[in-house]
Amino acid sequence: MSSEPRLVEVRRNILKQNDVLARELRDRFHKAGVYVVSMVSSPGAGKTALLEKPLGLLRGRGLRVAALTGDLATDNDAARLARSGAPVRQITTGTLCHLEAAMVAKALEGWNLHELDFLFIENVGNLVCPSSYDLGENLRMVLMSVTEGEDKPLKYPTIFNTADDALITKSDLAAAVEFDEAAAARNIEAVRPGMEVRQVSAKTGANLDRFLDWLEGLKILV
Repeated sequence: MSSEPRLVEVRRNILKQNDVLARELRDRFHKAGVYVVSMVSSPGAGKTALLEKPLGLLRGRGLRVAALTGDLATDNDAARLARSGAPVRQITTGTLCHLEAAMVAKALEGWNLHELDFLFIENVGNLVCPSSYDLGENLRMVLMSVTEGEDKPLKYPTIFNTADDALITKSDLAAAVEFDEAAAARNIEAVRPGMEVRQVSAKTGANLDRFLDWLEGLKILV
């Protein structure tokens, strides 16, 4: 007898439970007035480097920010992000290649969400599993670096379809790797018509202020 039907049912139950918890989280975030941004990408796309600067810059603008960061084994990313001066907590997933709503809820224990304007959630580096798991966020942002190639959206269409915006990172290396911005934009448009695409560089700070202005505008609209 095949175990496939059983595996499918277990998977459905897990996703259903996650969706219930995600709705509860979304309600908590809304009542607290905190805007939640989750970030997904493949390993090495520059999520941590990108997030470290906005945390500090947003604090400099007088905004109250915090971050949760997921990783399989280490707390290296949390240590890096903590240099911004913002509250940061690590979520260690062990063998899981994604964050789940229950992990986020547990990591938030003891935090007063009413004291935050923005909460950033950095997912585990993976472009497959995170696409299935709602974390209660307001905005899901998918990152791809110029070093990964313009066809990333075509290889991983599901994550782009479940994201709200795309961010192209490491733009300071675009010329060196001969990154074709127009081709990347066409590929993103092919799998997610109408998606906004932005380019930033954590190293040089290019377009970071514009990116943060946009985020602040989204918070005001909520």
